[in-house]
Amino acid sequence: MKRVIIVGGTSGIGRALAEIYSEVGFAVGITGRRENLLKEFCDKGKNRFFEVTDICDTGTLPEKLTNLAVAMGGVDILIISSGVGELNPMLAYDIEAISIDTNVSGFTAVADWSYNYFATCKKGHIVVISSLGSLRGDNIAPAYNASKAYQSNYADGLRKKAVKSGIPVYVTEIKPGFVDTQMAKGSGLFWIMPVDKVARQIFNAVRRKRKVAIVTRRWTIVAFLLKSLPDFLYYKI
Repeated sequence: MKRVIIVGGTSGIGRALAEIYSEVGFAVGITGRRENLLKEFCDKGKNRFFEVTDICDTGTLPEKLTNLAVAMGGVDILIISSGVGELNPMLAYDIEAISIDTNVSGFTAVADWSYNYFATCKKGHIVVISSLGSLRGDNIAPAYNASKAYQSNYADGLRKKAVKSGIPVYVTEIKPGFVDTQMAKGSGLFWIMPVDKVARQIFNAVRRKRKVAIVTRRWTIVAFLLKSLPDFLYYKI
């Protein structure tokens, strides 16, 4: 039986992925702060596990992830789905710090544990759910976009590390557009994607061991425009 841990599996994309992996016969471990939601997931099926964690508590994360891996009898895939994004046009630092603590510090702690664990096992697959926001900066959520760019670059660094070490540790980065979850903030959002459709495309991208996947596929158009627009046009949007 294959085994997957989803960090940030209480709601949104993470929870949808947990349901999909359970349906196809994986043992599934999920983490998050809301113990009631973790228990709710585990009570609904077999081979489901959980560990209550706060991704910002980087001091306890490695031990808790290890405990979960031991309870599951090992891990084949680890998905980092935990993340936050706050609109902050006034640049209040306390709001920026939320994104930094979660999407940078907490993310790094999980990514490092994952790579080291899989390197010891001599195999594994790390999945990073970043964002199309990683492609360029943003004026109303600067820390969010910057933190997602950090995740994207870090994933690439882990991928290079695995290649140079000769260890078959795969790294997949997922770049979603707007998804119908609590993370979708602001007015005038378009192409809001249903979370189940997004999760299914993520599952397929991971199964194929894609290096980078944009979901849903229509968002490849937006990604192309973001990367291609000259500054003088992008700054007017």
